Amino acid sequence: MKKLILGILDFHQHGQSQYREKFGKLSERQDPDALLIACSDSRVVPNLFASTDPGDLFVVRNVGNMVPVCDHQGVTHSDESEAAAIEFSICNLGIKDIIICGHSECGAMQAILDGREKIQNKNLRSWLRHGENQQSNTAFSQDLSLVNQMSQSNVLLQMEHVMTYPEVQKRVQEGSLRVHGWWFELSNADVFVYDAMKNQFVLLDENQAQSVIARLNDH
Repeated sequence: MKKLILGILDFHQHGQSQYREKFGKLSERQDPDALLIACSDSRVVPNLFASTDPGDLFVVRNVGNMVPVCDHQGVTHSDESEAAAIEFSICNLGIKDIIICGHSECGAMQAILDGREKIQNKNLRSWLRHGENQQSNTAFSQDLSLVNQMSQSNVLLQMEHVMTYPEVQKRVQEGSLRVHGWWFELSNADVFVYDAMKNQFVLLDENQAQSVIARLNDH
């Protein structure tokens, strides 16, 4: 807590002035580029590795970067927070992209691997059900540990979950919304993106970035 308090003072003394105009405009309205659903893990900092400014991302963070399934009537029967954020971001903010971002060494994935029934905390045990029943056939790198394979597989599962939302389905079919899968590798701070044509996560280097941007421009 002490570090946070000192950080606020440091921002007030050295950083606030350069952001004052930016926050002044953001106080009137927000117009984010994308909805990012990421893990609550303290080591994962999307605004840092994506070099984004305030106002660029509408962010949902939870344990395991998970999305509860929605029924055909557009209703989730539990965990409405994530559903509300998805609907608000696309219906009210008009975002064009949804990104599911997992990461390496994910504690939520390890807990599922170890057996969800062993978890003492009832709420956590219940929440992690959204990450079970993974049946991905992704071509994983042979260098990945089992927990990291599962973490990548979970990104694909949550992409499937977000597609159960009628408002998402409608806009994806219209071509006005895209759903992406990212995976952050902690030890090297590398970002991998899911390439559906290759059926694998590929490193987002300069060449891959140009390829992704080109595909985005085609839509």
